[in-house]
Amino acid sequence: MASLPVGITVVKGDFKALSQRIQDFVAERAALCKPDSLHICDGSDEENRKLISNMELAGMLTKLTKYENCYIARTNPADVARVESKTVICTESRRETVPITKDGVVGRVGQWARPEEMKAKLNVLFDGCMKGRTMYLIPFSMGPVGSPLSKIGIQLTDSPYVVCCMKIMTRMGTNVLQTLKNDPFVRCLHSVGRPLPAEPDPYNWPCNPEKTIITHFPHEKQIISFGSGYGGNSLLGKKCFALRIASTLARDEGWLAEHMLIMGITNPKGEKKYVTAAFPSACGKTNLAMMTPTIPGWKIECVGDDIAWMKFDEEGNLRAINPEAGFFGVSPGTSHKTNPMAMESLKKDSVFTNVAQTSDGGFFWEGLEDEVDISKVEVTSWLRERNWKPGGATKAAHPNSRFCAPSKNCPIIDPEWESPKGVPISAIIFGGRRPEGVPLVYESFDWNHGVFVASSLCSEATAAAEHKEKVVMRDPFAMRPFFGYNAGHYFQHWLNIGKRPGAKLPKIYHVNWFRKGDDGQFMWPGFGENGRVLEWIFNRVNNEDVAQMSPVGRIPKPGTINIDGLGKIDMEGLMTIPKKYWQEELGRLKTYYEEQFNEDLPAEIWNQFNALKERIESIPQ
Repeated sequence: MASLPVGITVVKGDFKALSQRIQDFVAERAALCKPDSLHICDGSDEENRKLISNMELAGMLTKLTKYENCYIARTNPADVARVESKTVICTESRRETVPITKDGVVGRVGQWARPEEMKAKLNVLFDGCMKGRTMYLIPFSMGPVGSPLSKIGIQLTDSPYVVCCMKIMTRMGTNVLQTLKNDPFVRCLHSVGRPLPAEPDPYNWPCNPEKTIITHFPHEKQIISFGSGYGGNSLLGKKCFALRIASTLARDEGWLAEHMLIMGITNPKGEKKYVTAAFPSACGKTNLAMMTPTIPGWKIECVGDDIAWMKFDEEGNLRAINPEAGFFGVSPGTSHKTNPMAMESLKKDSVFTNVAQTSDGGFFWEGLEDEVDISKVEVTSWLRERNWKPGGATKAAHPNSRFCAPSKNCPIIDPEWESPKGVPISAIIFGGRRPEGVPLVYESFDWNHGVFVASSLCSEATAAAEHKEKVVMRDPFAMRPFFGYNAGHYFQHWLNIGKRPGAKLPKIYHVNWFRKGDDGQFMWPGFGENGRVLEWIFNRVNNEDVAQMSPVGRIPKPGTINIDGLGKIDMEGLMTIPKKYWQEELGRLKTYYEEQFNEDLPAEIWNQFNALKERIESIPQ
């Protein structure tokens, strides 16, 4: 049996009761990190209260007295966001991780490192990194405990903030250990990288941003993160496990791990369907997941707002689970106007990071100006500026500030959100911010065409005044920062899924809420009115005759999207497919494919590209 190194005391839990695999993992990592003590987390509310109390005393958390069991953390300003440039996948073959780009082109879909070289670097960083601190052992399940669609991880960390957030974001605790026994698990190691004693910390937020590195070893099912205490850099169940490691497991085991929301849609007749949807950042994914539809009789329920794991059942249905148990949403822009369900979800048992605090014990961020009268309260910004006022050089909340709230708090959480079987998926939706040229909604011709549409996913930002070209942010499948292996091979995996014998494949759609007219204004009202587009998709899943052919896909027949009560909506303009725009877009896409994917782009994607090009060329001038 393994034993802990001499001098490390167990302050909670029974080390000898752990399985041999876990004992070996902990003993090996403890010998390297050299913590003073080991705390085996049981996931209880009592444990959580004690950790929070200790963090309050240390100045890491402040209670928001206006709400029930809610707290705010302010990080070191150098530790505020996901760091893509320092996030790497480690495999022996570079090509397994990233496509071989065109000569002279910098790759944009993943970072690669040699495993042995990275391990040598990590061993230096982690040597003694937890001195003076407690090592917390977090047993957690991604997905409902015991579900055949779920996976289990063990995270070791020296951050009590991580423990409290992982309790919200995952199913964490003793029951996970009882389920695990001697089964394999994903090994996760994290340290803030600041052993004690240390220099006085004015932020009460230990971190080591100069040496931050987040690494993944897919063949060993291992994640190792150093130096950051923030978000997905430290909550290793999130993007690291749920997407990067899970996508490699999905490739090997024949399923899909995706950056997608899951929602249930019920029509006025009581018929219900589930859909997933993927959008690049700043395109309204969380808002859609918790949308309140405006059309009478329709109901939306949320299964998850960020990640979907999808596997075929014995009948060939594609079933999805939300592997997470909480929402880790961007705070700025979230309000009762944009997302009332999120606002209700975060008023209890939540942790906020880098938002502003009001003197009456509440929170504040950009987007809440109409809901919080800051003339009547004092605002302390995320940078700890007292009496913060708008219009100055700083924001009240960091642009990437977050709320971490339990999914069960959501007023429209789906009754089946924790079903071990998952929910059956009828449609998959992709979308981006496309100010011109792209229809409000269209349906792919078939599965392969849908994969092509997803591979070309992008959002367009308004270019700076000195630039004539539009800024196009390519984000295939909304997975660009999260691929666990070569993105070209990932496209091929999706194509292979479409060949699965007996598979009942969902229909694939593309939506665009962001088209603008000649006046520069949005042509579609968005938010709750997006339920009208979902109604059309719902009807198409039922094979209703409400679609017509177009060069890009099947678009709504005139009059088949309900716009009653919306006033003047230029539906014809929303559905136009300008030849010149699409010719230019295809030129940009061709360059992107050639430069970023080169020989790793599947032949079928090129076939779909060329077919679209032919259809666009056939449009009359």
